[in-house]
Amino acid sequence: MTGFLDSLLNGLALGSVYALIALGFVTIFKASGVLSFTHGSLLLLGGYLVAVLHDDIGFAGALAVAVLVTAAVAGALDRLVLQRVGGTDPHAAHVQTIVTIGVDIVLVTDLARRIGGDLLPLGDPWGSAVTDLGPVTVADSRVAAILVSAVAIGGAFALFRFTPWGLSLRAAAEDREAAALMGVRLTRVRTAAWCLAGALAALAAVFLVAFPAPGLERTTGQIALKAFPAAILGGMTSPVGALVGSMLIGLTEAFVAGYQSDLHVLGEGFGDVAPYAVMVLVLLVRPAGLFAAKGAARV
Repeated sequence: MTGFLDSLLNGLALGSVYALIALGFVTIFKASGVLSFTHGSLLLLGGYLVAVLHDDIGFAGALAVAVLVTAAVAGALDRLVLQRVGGTDPHAAHVQTIVTIGVDIVLVTDLARRIGGDLLPLGDPWGSAVTDLGPVTVADSRVAAILVSAVAIGGAFALFRFTPWGLSLRAAAEDREAAALMGVRLTRVRTAAWCLAGALAALAAVFLVAFPAPGLERTTGQIALKAFPAAILGGMTSPVGALVGSMLIGLTEAFVAGYQSDLHVLGEGFGDVAPYAVMVLVLLVRPAGLFAAKGAARV
């Protein structure tokens, strides 16, 4: 029973962090139709900024700077690079998606060169502290991940629901041409979406490399790919689907890791591919995703 509860809490923490990244995927896709592959590099950038700045300005200051800078970089990438490849023409989204792969390679290469072979601590206030919750001992970083992610995701949902930008985003996702005719400034909507996605990626980096993880390394950005199945599972246009898909992926990963000895027949590395296996199984039943709107095209 203890092992089950431990896996459950770890899965919820992982799912919460994956939800931050998956929400970025969904927001960008709703605003522009672009499937962004830059999330790995944005996540790595945010983590790197916290790692190099926390000694000078403290963890909170470093995190604030990292979130703002990563959001600005993401917005600049959209405005200065992607929108110049076909502008807001929806048929250019496929080309822009391919461009994001090249941008990600450039950013990751530069950041990997700066990090080298080091493991960089982020100076988070939780350190290696743990808390006993009944029979389960959980890292404070995991508890913080759940709480902070809940606040950030709640804030993002409030933006979607109660702000003019959120209304414009929903209109653009429904019909870009009609939204433009109604006065929605699509370039501003999509750039703001990229900024939000960049900020969420930077925030996620803090918890992905916190204890019990060893720290930030040059391959940390690859973790963002685990949130990709979560966004696909939800249907790519559904923030709620991104949240549900992230929890499903996080719990799957945690339970596979926790019961690895019982799943040895599937191989030692099954935990790394388990999220993608779940994605394939779900898409066999729901090709458009769990929460895709009627008529949605397969991604």
